[in-house]
Amino acid sequence: EVQLVESGGDSVQPGRSLMLACQVSGFTLNRWTMAWFLQGAGKERQGIAIIEHDGNKIYADSVKGRFTISRDTAKNTLFLQMTNLKPADTGRYYCAASPRDTGRFNYPVLSGRNFIYYGRGTQVTVSS
Repeated sequence: EVQLVESGGDSVQPGRSLMLACQVSGFTLNRWTMAWFLQGAGKERQGIAIIEHDGNKIYADSVKGRFTISRDTAKNTLFLQMTNLKPADTGRYYCAASPRDTGRFNYPVLSGRNFIYYGRGTQVTVSS
């Protein structure tokens, strides 16, 4: 059974950093495409970072240069290092998984429709 469990969310001031983690089970982390999604209040869930099975990384423009996606295969854990946080980064962060390579996605690469497994999310609030 595929399971994704996020952790690390918190309330922080603008400019601070946070590290989110996603513990996975039921599949091999570096054989699937993994992603982080953000859903702000009243907004649609949006893809912000992807790591492909070969380690290639894709970022949304809104987080490029500030967020880093990574994985630890030995620990079956996906990470999102977030720096220089802004109020616009506030929302619930979800870990997502797809057994498909991005080259076989049917939708734009950061679309949530490409991913069939999601965790329950972890809340991040950025406010002064």
